[in-house]
Amino acid sequence: MAMTKDDMAMVAMEIVAYSGDARTKFLDAMDAIGKKDFDKAEALIKEGDELILGAHNQQTELITKEAAGEDIEIGFLTVHAQDHLMTAMLLSDMDKRFLRMFRDQ
Repeated sequence: MAMTKDDMAMVAMEIVAYSGDARTKFLDAMDAIGKKDFDKAEALIKEGDELILGAHNQQTELITKEAAGEDIEIGFLTVHAQDHLMTAMLLSDMDKRFLRMFRDQ
């Protein structure tokens, strides 16, 4: 059964919510790195990565359905969700790199 527009909107909003919460964790981690509170930063990064996993699971569900031949209607909300996810993933990568750089000084 093809996903309805409402189904797509719900999945997109879940991705936005998970990604937004993760982004907050990653920005807080960056602040902690700046204060040399590396243990706190590491914990926040871990929390953010767990949230990213939730968003990624939703994204994977869409990819799997499309690969199985289901008609997936991509709208602006879906593109917006993908943008949030990729931004949060980039922050995770940056935090991990900053943590290594500053911890090793």
